[in-house]
Amino acid sequence: MVKSLPQHEIEGWIATHPGWRFREGAISKKYAFPSFRSAIVFVNRVATIADELDHHPDIGVKYNVVWLTVSTHDVGGVTEKDFKLAERIDFATSAR
Repeated sequence: MVKSLPQHEIEGWIATHPGWRFREGAISKKYAFPSFRSAIVFVNRVATIADELDHHPDIGVKYNVVWLTVSTHDVGGVTEKDFKLAERIDFATSAR
């Protein structure tokens, strides 16, 4: 069974991944885009990545801002799966 990572490991990862935060057992990040349409294009990219990895973030959208929250719900915390998803999502934004 997969276990959630210890806080010091999560904080180490956060230190090397700008914009990500750790709180309440999850990692999260806010992305801002020039328009609503570009925010939704990003959400669609995230959906494709999430389906490929079979690991899905919580997503919030308010006009041109997207919030993502990532955790492994069945273990109640952050795992390597969450880091992999977050890194793929960040790469998707750099490829815009």
